[in-house]
Amino acid sequence: MKLFLPLALALPLTFSSAMATPWKDHGPLKISENKRFLVHADNTPFFWLADTGWEMLHRLNREEANHYLTQRAANGFNVIQTVALAEFDGLHAPNAYGFTPLVEDDPARPDVKDGPDNDYWDHVDALVDKVAELGMVTGFLPTWGDKWNPAWAKDSKVVFTPENAAVYGEWLGARYKDKPLVWILGGDRPADEPVQREIIKRMAEGLRKGDGGAHLITFHPTGGRGSAEWFHSEPWLDFNMRQNGHELEYTGRYDKTAEDYRREPVKPVLDAEPAYEDHPIAFKGDRLGYVVAADVRRFFYWDVFDGACGHTYGNHAVWQMFDPAKNPSVNNPLLPWREAIEQPGALQMKHGRRLMESRPYLTRIPDDSLIVPAAVDMAVPGAGTRRFKGTRDSDGSYAMIYTPVGRPFEVKHGLVKGDRLRVWWFNPRTGKADVAGDIPNVAPLRFTPPDRGELTDWVLVLDDVSKGYGRPGE
Repeated sequence: MKLFLPLALALPLTFSSAMATPWKDHGPLKISENKRFLVHADNTPFFWLADTGWEMLHRLNREEANHYLTQRAANGFNVIQTVALAEFDGLHAPNAYGFTPLVEDDPARPDVKDGPDNDYWDHVDALVDKVAELGMVTGFLPTWGDKWNPAWAKDSKVVFTPENAAVYGEWLGARYKDKPLVWILGGDRPADEPVQREIIKRMAEGLRKGDGGAHLITFHPTGGRGSAEWFHSEPWLDFNMRQNGHELEYTGRYDKTAEDYRREPVKPVLDAEPAYEDHPIAFKGDRLGYVVAADVRRFFYWDVFDGACGHTYGNHAVWQMFDPAKNPSVNNPLLPWREAIEQPGALQMKHGRRLMESRPYLTRIPDDSLIVPAAVDMAVPGAGTRRFKGTRDSDGSYAMIYTPVGRPFEVKHGLVKGDRLRVWWFNPRTGKADVAGDIPNVAPLRFTPPDRGELTDWVLVLDDVSKGYGRPGE
């Protein structure tokens, strides 16, 4: 049966800077009691929806940063991931006001001068405060990874040792101990060598000493890898980050989120760098083209339905704050950053956040067993870029199935409770949910998405009618 009768549509919410600031209202972030999610001090859930503004502190002036941050806050983002010692010659290329961060490239000697607006760090202070004013959290990277692991970067200069990493971490921790932020160590590099792991460990210890343990700490790895690979059992690592990276396939890339979810001891996990919108696919734009909005939506639902505690979006022009009149670029960005912040994938991320927040949050689990494999299982649950994903409430009050393509499918009976089920089709492109009616909770449960298009995605939401849940996404 086709259950997609169009009824009243949901009116989208509006995120604005006038919203209350969650950090002040609910307290700093911590790990949930079940170790799967991030919550505030009062246990209010926090769904991490971040943008990669990596070069914001380095390349933008105050007016530009205000424009960028205001737009992101208005579109539902609540974390900005950014870097103090930035990638693009962040030690020597001055910021928008002519300042550099360190004295003689020494992390133990931040270049700080008396008075306001007199140094690099005054600008960092102003932008961290602006993020907070807009109700967001700074995902604060103390340094990009080329400063402690040169890896493939030809112009990198390693400046960190275990000793100065501890000093720098303690200084940063003390300076920003009262700000709404999460510390993100790493910066797109592996920690394969013992000295590299020691640098990261000592920096984490310095941060904890400086801020008194006020903030969560994680680690941003290189492409296709995750923090758990090196640091999962470290006491300073509060939650895991992955960089599933700039390819499109589920198997071998995005399925790694589920692998980290299953690790012991249990820690939250999220994908802090999936493929960016407008990025050349697998760095081979001449052969494979560029990532589009349908791709970045798919990454969101793959990761979150696999158990992630949130998600990070990125745009290839925005992460580097590409301005053709001012700065050099890498890997052929398609648009200046002021235009790229309006790309459709960025504007659609808020719909996923709203969907997750519209149902019981802390009891949600990943569960692909919801999806009954078709006779040809490569079609359903699918493979490659066409993978279906399932998630549900552990108590059985609701379930969700993400369908990246418009193929009929069957849901396993018995995993959602109640005598009757309310059926909704949630549109990830618009955030609107149409109710398709109430049905008896009896097998078989077969559904066909409203649009049979092969690049038109949907989320099927099944609710136990007796729970009285509202429209998904509200």
